[in-house]
Amino acid sequence: MKGITFPAWHGKHYVTLAELLVRLGSFGLDLKWRVEFDEFVDPRCVEMQKRSADAGMDTLTLLSLTTPFLQLIDAEACGSAEGRVMVVLTEVDSSLWAVRAVDERVLSELRRHYLGATDL
Repeated sequence: MKGITFPAWHGKHYVTLAELLVRLGSFGLDLKWRVEFDEFVDPRCVEMQKRSADAGMDTLTLLSLTTPFLQLIDAEACGSAEGRVMVVLTEVDSSLWAVRAVDERVLSELRRHYLGATDL
């Protein structure tokens, strides 16, 4: 699994988990998500972790819990299909995103949108 990293802040714009989920496009639609937090910054974080238990939650459920604007601190969302992790979105200290994916096209798409992305 290859990966990239890029700043969570682009000027005054914070790249949210919701934005990244949307940027995954059709690749992310059928994934089951498990989300873990080091810091619970919002009641929605508790709900996300609760719904992550067992089989995880679908992408649309996760997306509904991440909007509107939700800034995370030290969180990781793992998207799986057929028991295999397909993508990992890691938010570090509300300042950096690290994205690992089995499909290079996902990383290429994110590189186009987030200038300054570097390979892990």
